[in-house]
Amino acid sequence: MKLDILAFGSHPDDVELGCSGTIAKEISLGKKVGIVDLTRGELGTRGSVEIRNSESAKASEILGVVARENLDMRDGFFINDEEHQLKVIEMIRKYKPEIVLCNAIQDRHIDHGKGSKLVSDACFLSGLIRIETELDGVPQEAWRPQIVYHYIQWQNIEPDFVVDISDFMDKKMDAVLAYGSQFYNPNSSEPVSPITSKNFLDSVKYRAQDLGRLVGATYAEGFTTERYVAVNSLSDLK
Repeated sequence: MKLDILAFGSHPDDVELGCSGTIAKEISLGKKVGIVDLTRGELGTRGSVEIRNSESAKASEILGVVARENLDMRDGFFINDEEHQLKVIEMIRKYKPEIVLCNAIQDRHIDHGKGSKLVSDACFLSGLIRIETELDGVPQEAWRPQIVYHYIQWQNIEPDFVVDISDFMDKKMDAVLAYGSQFYNPNSSEPVSPITSKNFLDSVKYRAQDLGRLVGATYAEGFTTERYVAVNSLSDLK
């Protein structure tokens, strides 16, 4: 299955928090989108692997993605080495995306920056024909995505561009709230963490609202790039 966009997250819920409004918008425009989670978030303060598996399936259904996979890397301890790069390369070659979305280039959680660099490096390596991979015993062809974009997470990184998601903010929040074990719940008796506060949940909407304000939209999501963004005409810019 060839996808237009493949979004990677170090943990289930990273993609929903960082770029699910953009994903929902692209799907509404007819694009095929998939998600790959590097880990199952097993070190999370709340919930369990089983619960988060169920939550990610629910979020995927809300967004309408056509595929979602988990690479079962170790939460907190995966590294950017050949073994892990090859796992990501297999996904890139399997789905052949034109665009890859991945974690913030740096962030509070160490897995976010690690995941960002791991996926970015794998996107380059995936285009090298002398790196041989196979999936289910079938050799894979080399494939390099046209572009890699990094979404924004905990830290307020200045975006290189933003996407108007005004018509998709409600769907984004529905996808985020599918992870009921992870975020604000005044009735929960589980331990608290920085992401379980009401302030954090509210900040997801506040950030989108503020980025939207800066570009004359109601809500927006921001991204950083690894190279200049090229346009065919000045009229492509808004």
